[in-house]
Amino acid sequence: MTSKPLANKQRKEKTVKPDAIFSNPRLAEIYDAFDGERHDLPHYLSIVKDKGAKSILDIGCGTGSFACLLSKEGLNVIGIDPAEASLEIAKQKKYADEVKWVLGDITTSEDFKVDLAIMTGNVAQVFLTDDDWYENLNAIGKRLHSNSHFIFEVRNPEQKAWLNWTKDKTYTKLDIPNIGVVEGWCEITDITDELVSFQWSYVFESDNSTLTSESTLRFRNYKDIEASLIKSGFLIEDVRDAPDRPNQEFVFITRKP
Repeated sequence: MTSKPLANKQRKEKTVKPDAIFSNPRLAEIYDAFDGERHDLPHYLSIVKDKGAKSILDIGCGTGSFACLLSKEGLNVIGIDPAEASLEIAKQKKYADEVKWVLGDITTSEDFKVDLAIMTGNVAQVFLTDDDWYENLNAIGKRLHSNSHFIFEVRNPEQKAWLNWTKDKTYTKLDIPNIGVVEGWCEITDITDELVSFQWSYVFESDNSTLTSESTLRFRNYKDIEASLIKSGFLIEDVRDAPDRPNQEFVFITRKP
């Protein structure tokens, strides 16, 4: 895998709608079960507390696990996501009533200011083109008070996490309450430069139906991410390891001066 510029066609493409795992109501219902316990969230909560943030923007909040955890702590939270099905799951969770849920993306949302913006999971890697990435960085900067923080994680491309995205290594069979037995697995469909595409397949025992969700992530290298943040006006305060995934992630802690 290289850090070559993407082809012209790829540069012009922009994600229009979220992946099926987030936007299909039946798949959104099983997302949390297959995602498992979020061991990363206590780490991010400790960072939020350390920065003294009182208002937090959870970008790509999905089914709302982190937004609700922040709400439980009495913080003012805005959870934004383009997948309506995921937000409907989020709104049913404990402490969700105090969260402001926004359907859409940060580049088109209403104007507001927060103390801290955060992207957990793979959110920062769904922006496949440089234009899309910069557009979102600039939009985030506009939503932050001066000297406020933007925190996100990305996978370290040198670890080649996608080598483990095979059916043999990802196959899971779960008995989910009110849904029944569901089998799920992941398979790589394409690798082009920094773009890794993959498909999750889910088989529902109740009616023997199979639903799939296709995704693509961009594995930017460290230097390119660093350069993009500096160009967008962010100061990099720290880059940490993810405690729950040693040597697998870069956790960027940045500040808007």
